[in-house]
Amino acid sequence: MKLVNIINGATALAMLILVADNINPAMAQAPIRDPHTPGYVTAKELPDGTIPTAGDYGNFIIGATHTPAPESVVQDNVPHGTVNRFTIESKDSKIYPGIARDKGPLGTPDPANPASLIVTTSHPAPYTRQVAVYVPKQYVPGTAAPFIIGADGPDNLLFTVLDNLIAEGKVPPMIAISLGNGSGDAQGSERGLEYDTMNGTYAEFVETEILPLVESQYNVKLTKDPNGRATMGGSSGGSCALIMAWYHPEWYHRVLTYSGTYVNQQWPYNPAIPGGAWEFHKSIIPNSKAKPLRIWMEIADQDNYNPNVMRDDMHDWVVANENMAKVLADKKYKYQFVFARNAKHVDGGVKRQTLPEALEWLWKDYKPAK
Repeated sequence: MKLVNIINGATALAMLILVADNINPAMAQAPIRDPHTPGYVTAKELPDGTIPTAGDYGNFIIGATHTPAPESVVQDNVPHGTVNRFTIESKDSKIYPGIARDKGPLGTPDPANPASLIVTTSHPAPYTRQVAVYVPKQYVPGTAAPFIIGADGPDNLLFTVLDNLIAEGKVPPMIAISLGNGSGDAQGSERGLEYDTMNGTYAEFVETEILPLVESQYNVKLTKDPNGRATMGGSSGGSCALIMAWYHPEWYHRVLTYSGTYVNQQWPYNPAIPGGAWEFHKSIIPNSKAKPLRIWMEIADQDNYNPNVMRDDMHDWVVANENMAKVLADKKYKYQFVFARNAKHVDGGVKRQTLPEALEWLWKDYKPAK
C-alpha cells in the first residue's frame, strides 16, 4: 500500500439493425429510447431543467437540459473536508489476488447457451487499486460516522457535493470512501469479477480488507448500523452497489446507481443465476421478500444497448432499469427512478445535475443509531 495525501422511429430501428449485424456497438450511437414506450413504467414527465425533489418517490422523466446543480460546484464559503488518497496492490488482498483479460475479442458465445460467454484469455495478473477517503470538516474524531462507499473511484464530484450538502444540513456529516476497481471491464476482467458477480464476495472484501484499513489510517470510526451505510456506483459499479446491499443487508440499506448494469454480464457463468444481474428484475426481487433497502436509480435515453457479441436478449440497459423500477414498485420498495432525456451511459451532465438531490433523497429518513 502506498499513501498519498492530498432516434426515435426509423433512426432507432436502423441503430438496432446495425447492432444486430454485429457492428461493434461501442463504435455506434445507441438508439434513443422513448420513456413512453409501451412496456416501460408510467412516469411523471417534469418540465425541462427540473428534477424530482428529495421527498418524491416513484418514476420521473427529466428533460434534455442538464444544468449542474449549485451543490456540484466548489463553494469557497463552506467547510471543506479532507481527501486522502492511497493505492492498494493486489498482492495485499486475500480475496482478490488479480486477474486480467488479454486485448482482443471479448469472448465467444456458447453455441449451446447464448446466455453464457466463453472467455479463454483471462489469466492471473497483478493490479493497483486507487482509493480516496473523504472526511468532512464536521467529523468528530472517535464518533461512529455514517458513510457511503462508491465504485470506480476516486470521485471528486462526490466530495464536492458532500461538502455543500453537509454544510446546508441536507445530509449528515459522513465519510466517503471512493474505491477504484482492479482494472479492466466486463467478462474475464478483475473489474467484472468484482462488480458483476452475483454474490456477497465484493461486500465481504470491502468489509474485511478496506474498511479496517480506512479506520486505522485516518483515525475515523465507521458505523456498524446498516441504516448509516450507503453504496453507490455507475454502470457495473451501479449493479455492484445493489449486489453489495442485496447479499449483505445487515451491512447496507441505501443504494444509488447511475446506468446500472442490471444485465447479463456475470462471469464465470453460474447456472443457478443464469442471467447474472438481469435476474434481479426477472426472478430474484420478484420472488424474494422485500429487504430494508432504499434505492435511487437513473437511466439515460441513449444508454447502452447490447455492447458485446452476445445475443441473449438480456443486454438492453434501459429495459433492465425499467424492469427494475417495475419490480421495486411491485414489492413496495422506497425508490426513486429517473429517466434522463438527451443523455448517455453514466452521463456526466446528468450526474452533476442530479447527484445532490439523489444523495439528499437517499439519506432523507436517516436517524443515527442510539
